[in-house]
Amino acid sequence: MKITLKQIQSFLAVAEAGSFSLAAKRLNTAQPALSQSVKDLETDLGVRLFDRTTRRGELTAAGEEFRHSSAKVLEDLEHAVEGLHMLADRRRGKLRVAAPPLLASFVLPQVIASFQASSPGIAVQLSDVGTEQILEAVRSGRADCAVGTFPPAGDDIERQPLVRDSLMLFCREDSAFAARDSAVWSGLAEAPLVTLTRDSGIRLLVEVGFESVRIEPRISFEVTQITTALALVEAGLGVAVLPAYARAAVRGPGIRALPLEEPVITREIMLLKSRDRMPTPAAQAFIEHLTRALRRLAAV
Repeated sequence: MKITLKQIQSFLAVAEAGSFSLAAKRLNTAQPALSQSVKDLETDLGVRLFDRTTRRGELTAAGEEFRHSSAKVLEDLEHAVEGLHMLADRRRGKLRVAAPPLLASFVLPQVIASFQASSPGIAVQLSDVGTEQILEAVRSGRADCAVGTFPPAGDDIERQPLVRDSLMLFCREDSAFAARDSAVWSGLAEAPLVTLTRDSGIRLLVEVGFESVRIEPRISFEVTQITTALALVEAGLGVAVLPAYARAAVRGPGIRALPLEEPVITREIMLLKSRDRMPTPAAQAFIEHLTRALRRLAAV
């Protein structure tokens, strides 16, 4: 089909003006060129759209029918172009984010809330699943991006460091540790420790910290959730070594988080995305917002 957008615009201008000369003035074009454009359209359609007189161009029955359908096509096209402009301007879009339960519970809700406050036209979906499910979601396109601490995931997935997160000591406000500006690993020798179970990557880092100063931790509780660990700390049942982002899970003023030094132990929070797909403008806007939010949260 050879019909062009210019032909449809010319036809609709004449139909609205009722005159080829008036339509040409409104479109700021020469009347012969306008008349030829409409004539070419009639040839392509195989029907006459106007009954021409010396002064007017009156729609035929076929022209009247084509006017309604072509006007709708042009309107839909204008809306589509406007939608793309809004998407490019990051005012509209849809984003699917995957993250492990810890980050999905403590960090991303606040990040998503602040992002949608600044970009209300972008809808965000959050999937809180395990590492293997996250990788598959990114590969298959069910997730536009993922956030977490991940091992190398293959050539089809791009890993982008977002922020380096440090382990911190969480204690009660009335704890002996709370009077200090920071804590050291060797100072935890006699402290009752609330720790995560061994299937947690955080627990492995905690063990590295204690091994580095050659002391055995006094483990009082082993739990699977950071919220449980913090609740035990708040109850005065011990201290906990957790990543800096766990501060987002502290709900009251009763807990302090101190930098933990000698040694400082860190890990990288990564952004995962497919190498085969370009990030949408909505995804890129969220990634930038997320990076700033994580850097603020991880700052000690």
